[in-house]
Amino acid sequence: MWDKLKERWGLKNNWSVLVVILVFSITGSTAVRIAKPLLSLIGVTDEMNPWIYWPIRILVIFPIYQVLLLFFGYISGQWTFFWGFQKKMLNRFGIKL
Repeated sequence: MWDKLKERWGLKNNWSVLVVILVFSITGSTAVRIAKPLLSLIGVTDEMNPWIYWPIRILVIFPIYQVLLLFFGYISGQWTFFWGFQKKMLNRFGIKL
C-alpha cells in the first residue's frame, strides 16, 4: 500500500506518505469543525430544511478546505506536494491557476 501511494503521489519515503495522510485528515476534520459556527454566524442552522442546509454547508466547506490544505501542507513541510495537488484539483473544477 505504501509503495503504491509513494509512486502515485511522487513521494520519496513512507514518512512523507504518513505526513500527507495526516494532513488530509486534519484538514478535513478542521474544515468541518469551522464550517458549523461559520454557518450559524450567517444564520444557516441544521434545523433548516436538509435540502437547503447541506448544499450550503458543502459549498462553505469547500473553500475552507482548500485554504486549510495549503496551510497545513506548509506547516508540515509538504508545500510542494499540496500546491501541486491543489492546482490539479481546482483545474478539474475548471479553475485555472
